[in-house]
Amino acid sequence: MNHFQKDCEYNKIINHVLTNEEFLKINNCRHHGITRLEHSLRVSYFSYKISKKLKLNYKETAVASLLHDFFTDDQLTKKEHSLSAFTHPKKCLKNANKYFVLSDMQKDIIYSHMFPLIPTRPPKYLESWLVSMVDKVVAAYEFILSYHKLCFLKLENIAAVLMLVLVRF
Repeated sequence: MNHFQKDCEYNKIINHVLTNEEFLKINNCRHHGITRLEHSLRVSYFSYKISKKLKLNYKETAVASLLHDFFTDDQLTKKEHSLSAFTHPKKCLKNANKYFVLSDMQKDIIYSHMFPLIPTRPPKYLESWLVSMVDKVVAAYEFILSYHKLCFLKLENIAAVLMLVLVRF
């Protein structure tokens, strides 16, 4: 069982997102070797825990980070798929706005989460910076988890290093 499933407060905060049928379609999309929903939950839960510890707005952070990759790529051409790292934040924000009421902070978290890959969209809030960093660390962890045999790395050591990096922020 994942840690987030045991965290009642976290589940209350994100429940309205997890019961949205359109959002749940991301569970059918592969992302970093897992589903986009699994990735989003991991980013959301770690962002929630860290922002709570730092006394930031953990409720808005939990919701917005869950929505940071809210798009499906069913109809993408190969070219569009290769460019999606640069284009998906705008799509995610459009989808999130369509199905949920978002604060300015939540919009910024979603729109700027690919910084610094998209240098023209620097985060405006500490929560946005946090989600952007957590997303990168989680993506690296998921990549290693999926492809560790190819990388010849001991998964336990990599997970420990990534968690140390997360805790330091």
